[in-house]
Amino acid sequence: MSSTSTTPFQLAVCAETVFAALPVPERLARLSAAGFLVEIWDWTRHDIKALAASGARFSSMTGYVTGRLADREGADELLRTAAQSIPVAKEIGCPRLNLHGTGLDGKGQAVLPAETVTGPMWIEAVDTLRRIADLGEREGVTFVLENLNEAVDHPKVPFAKAADTIALVEAVSRPGLRLNLDLYHAQIGEGNLIELCRRALPLIGEIQVADVPGRHEPGTGEINYPAIARALDAMGYRGVIGLEAWPEGDDELALQRFRSAFSLEPRHPTVMEPA
Repeated sequence: MSSTSTTPFQLAVCAETVFAALPVPERLARLSAAGFLVEIWDWTRHDIKALAASGARFSSMTGYVTGRLADREGADELLRTAAQSIPVAKEIGCPRLNLHGTGLDGKGQAVLPAETVTGPMWIEAVDTLRRIADLGEREGVTFVLENLNEAVDHPKVPFAKAADTIALVEAVSRPGLRLNLDLYHAQIGEGNLIELCRRALPLIGEIQVADVPGRHEPGTGEINYPAIARALDAMGYRGVIGLEAWPEGDDELALQRFRSAFSLEPRHPTVMEPA
């Protein structure tokens, strides 16, 4: 990365995966000092007052504790714990609350695995997300629905593919619900990432990244993140890109690689040669 390169994006880092050997307050301090926004997962495992007093600027957090999208009992539970999450988000100044196709356990596995996703499940999920959008708009926060992958990390999670989450967010079509487009999961599940970004662009609330395989930082695997950064810039995306990856080795190097992947050289006007 040259000294003149800059990023047009807002860069965030997940404090659950980087500097994981350090106490959470020190992780927040180091990420903030480096100029990153911060993401967290399950807020019930954190000292909320300490997060609020840290001075960190938060980008997103898990927006529920328990619950599911596609059955009435699970939906009622999702709405109940989403409502509990909103005061926490407001206390730490976090604008986006993340959702998944079903509740995940402590190992990221589906609490209610789905062999198939039926038509009635789609109808119930849309209805649940409309209720979520009502809640978000009433409370002044944005819920974001994240795509996952079934092949490696989250088997039998319903609505896992980016195509599924895009369809759900489009069906709801409300400002209180946006898309968390995770390109690590999408590469495993679908690929064709630049066109996927283009397709999803009007719906995106946030983009998350890690490389494949290994879920490490950009530059360690097969995804050409600098090309994706150039494409997103050309599309006019100026939102958050969050690193949700386990450093391959050194944490500081992982942050450098992430920043470099999403930093662009300044554009220079084309000089026409005389005829």
